[in-house]
Amino acid sequence: MPKPLLFLDIDGVLNPVCPHPGSGFDAHTLLGYTVLLSARHGDWLRELAGTYELVWASTWEEHANTHVSPAIGLPELPFVRFTGYVPQPGDPRVPLMELLSARKWAPLLRYAAGRPFAWVDDVIPPRLVRGSLWRRDRVLLPIDPGEGLERRHVDRLLARPPRPGALSPAKRRAAG
Repeated sequence: MPKPLLFLDIDGVLNPVCPHPGSGFDAHTLLGYTVLLSARHGDWLRELAGTYELVWASTWEEHANTHVSPAIGLPELPFVRFTGYVPQPGDPRVPLMELLSARKWAPLLRYAAGRPFAWVDDVIPPRLVRGSLWRRDRVLLPIDPGEGLERRHVDRLLARPPRPGALSPAKRRAAG
């Protein structure tokens, strides 16, 4: 059985807006932007790689492998292509108010192709998070962009990784 996928965003997750002072972030100039990265995140992601197949799910796309991976000690990872994504028949419908925040959803679902996955991002529409609560095959983990990925998020991902199969309506009623 293949490992579940772990879709990783960068900005707001690995590159927080305002991390706590002394939390181990170093400033890097990447593609003309100042990016705050922590070697600790690299350690945590290597730990998560024992349970998950890591995949970049960032608008950095292939540039994540060139710039971010080496800075935090990760190997080259597969990535989801968002640029130029053309909607496909069968893509989920997204309400007009969520078009921007949910722009990653259809490409992630296409990439996963039915595999269980976790998605770690600072911009996940609350509707999608609520919809995943009763599913075993998905974990959607919104991150505070100010602080970024924290140890409690890693512990949550390790404690309950997604697994095949969504809960049936009967099991959903019983669990609720």
